[in-house]
Amino acid sequence: MPSDILTINQGSSSLKFAVFEVFGDAQIALQFRGEIHSLHSAPILRVRDDFHQIIAQETWSAEESGHEPAFKRLLEWLRQTRGTGHIAAVGHRVVHGGDRFTAPMIVDDAILAALEEYVPLAPLHQPHNLSAISVMRSLTPNVAQVACFDTSFHSTIPRRIRRFALPAEYDSQGIHRFGFHGLSYEYIARELRRIDPQTARGQVVVAHLGAGVTLCAMQNGESIDTTTGLTALDGLPMATRCGAIDPGVLLYLMRERHFGVKELEDLLYHQSGLLGLSGISGDMRTLLENEDNRSVNAVEYFVFRVAREVAALTSTLRGLDGLVFTAGIGEHAPSVRSWICGKLAWLGVKLDEAANARDAALISVPESRVVVRVIPTDEERMIAEHTLAAAKQRDLSAQRLIA
Repeated sequence: MPSDILTINQGSSSLKFAVFEVFGDAQIALQFRGEIHSLHSAPILRVRDDFHQIIAQETWSAEESGHEPAFKRLLEWLRQTRGTGHIAAVGHRVVHGGDRFTAPMIVDDAILAALEEYVPLAPLHQPHNLSAISVMRSLTPNVAQVACFDTSFHSTIPRRIRRFALPAEYDSQGIHRFGFHGLSYEYIARELRRIDPQTARGQVVVAHLGAGVTLCAMQNGESIDTTTGLTALDGLPMATRCGAIDPGVLLYLMRERHFGVKELEDLLYHQSGLLGLSGISGDMRTLLENEDNRSVNAVEYFVFRVAREVAALTSTLRGLDGLVFTAGIGEHAPSVRSWICGKLAWLGVKLDEAANARDAALISVPESRVVVRVIPTDEERMIAEHTLAAAKQRDLSAQRLIA
């Protein structure tokens, strides 16, 4: 009986994966996480255990570069480590599910074709997400491939909030706001209910601050507003993405500078954000280590925008009971958390600076009107749980048909 759930998060030049063992009544336990870097040059496979210790590392030549050889190597390593036939199902992170896909789905040809329609809405991620599904379907044809969507969690956002101020016909065609990082937010909402149910039932803003940066306003654990729009380009400045920008800037660049679509896309997705602001790097760690004006100004701008958007979402919520930081910057940059919370002191946010400095789970003082927490996210676990549930449902359906 297959006993492992494999999760895949495919990028342009790297892929992340995790393996969870299934036991008992639909329980899962993490076995290891890993990544394959430099897919198009000299690939490197690294695997870590649950304690973040490297337990395996392999490299191979550029002649075997690319996505399909990487998956073949990964599957071979899994066969050697876990045995033949141990994969029960494979779960894939898919960034955009549009209005149609609001729950995890076992992928067939029709669903894969439908998901291709959302490539223009997530050009950085969607093509690679779908490529991973296609490759794994060909390499493991008898194993269910389950698509888990980053947009699904935000399907609870009210229509009046999702709309753009455009004629109604565009809204009916699906041109409206979506939310992203939904798998992360779903995990955080569940963890917050577990560790602090009182705060979880109230008005909470979760700040997913990483290479991608979004905020989510939650009421009783459900998404009711977020910072992104039709695509993951809107909202806050990110590592290399600009975030919200006056549409007139784009019209000006097209009309006066003769920018085409590809030039605009490259500017907005790859040359902007923290990289564009600093001219040095899109990595917050690098900027915090530098004291030159460009780095300092980029960090200050980032902090200002995050604090402003937290305040905006507080208006949607009509109050703020909790603020949760997660993802790379949110979990590991205490100075950024401190500066953001300092700008939110008027809301009653009072930070425990000593707790914040050591990345404690609770970083607000007892008298703070807003509970401030740091909760590490685990998108892979959410993908694994959704994948197991979808695979079990498929098996149950098949049993009913046989009966």
